[in-house]
Amino acid sequence: MIDNSATEPIFDDSSEENEDSQSGTATAAPDRSGQSATLEVRNLHRFFGRLKAVNKVSFKAYPGQVMGFIGPNGAGKTTTMRILATLESPTAGDAFICGDSVVDYPDRVRKRLGFMPDAFGKYPNMNVVEYLDFFARAYGFRGQRRKDAVEHVLVFTELRKLAEKPINTLSKGMSQRLGLGRTLIHDPEVLILDEPAAGLDPRARVELRELIHLLATELKKTVLISSHILTELGEICDSAVIIEAGEILATGTIQDILALRRQSKGRQSHASIEMSLIETGPELEKWLVQQPFVSDVSISQHTASFEFEGTQQDQHNLLKTMVNEGFPIIEFRGKIESLEDAFMDLTRGLTQ
Repeated sequence: MIDNSATEPIFDDSSEENEDSQSGTATAAPDRSGQSATLEVRNLHRFFGRLKAVNKVSFKAYPGQVMGFIGPNGAGKTTTMRILATLESPTAGDAFICGDSVVDYPDRVRKRLGFMPDAFGKYPNMNVVEYLDFFARAYGFRGQRRKDAVEHVLVFTELRKLAEKPINTLSKGMSQRLGLGRTLIHDPEVLILDEPAAGLDPRARVELRELIHLLATELKKTVLISSHILTELGEICDSAVIIEAGEILATGTIQDILALRRQSKGRQSHASIEMSLIETGPELEKWLVQQPFVSDVSISQHTASFEFEGTQQDQHNLLKTMVNEGFPIIEFRGKIESLEDAFMDLTRGLTQ
């Protein structure tokens, strides 16, 4: 269970001067419900010799949004994230965090962005609270402000009870919480999380998912998260970017991407239907393919699935007819489209 007592800002930087009028700062036009983008990638390129690791990449994210960054290994996800985190320079293009260019104002960006890499170092002979305190000092926190920042992170990540535990003895799940805590220590507005759930057991994944949800919904953080566990992303993200071979294939809300998947299959509106039957046979498949609105029929021992282009009334009529024809149906249901379905249909298996 997540403790909501730590949902107040860790520190207040409202007095920081806004320098939007200077070069290298982009004032984003409001787009998502009148909000300005807190993360914007604009025509980004990163080449390594002839390898186009990132090529013409553009997308935006907004406060309170959890955006999945999806692609196979070598697609350009980590390179893009490293550029956003000011750890790498683009070949061309730019990216902006809260309006500040990662190229022109990296120091400003680092104050407003937290980056959690897929692997992070652990210093020997250091416990949890010392580790967090070290990073609070690195961000320039002093005195009570530093103590408050560490305490808020300990409470939020539920590591308070492990504060004195040596960090090299933490479990994988607790280590990931510590990494998230280190990322949050300066209360950034934008979070970049690279494979945060990798190697976690089911309970730890659920708990991490709850933390990320709270960061977006309660603290209004902008979260860009990459993962190969697409079922997890589908549950936590409200939008996604699909990248392959360095290029964006799709970006938008989950529903936008699922609609694009249907268009790629030549269908504007359809339902995927699954049925359970006491028994099946070749006569079922032969009968189904002759019915209106039915395509892509697949039959196994006790199940049948197909795509259906008709309305809900047409579905009802089909089921009624099948029962009247004597097919031993146990269950008739629509299959929910998933982010994984979209990923498999939109990507081509390209590698670099």
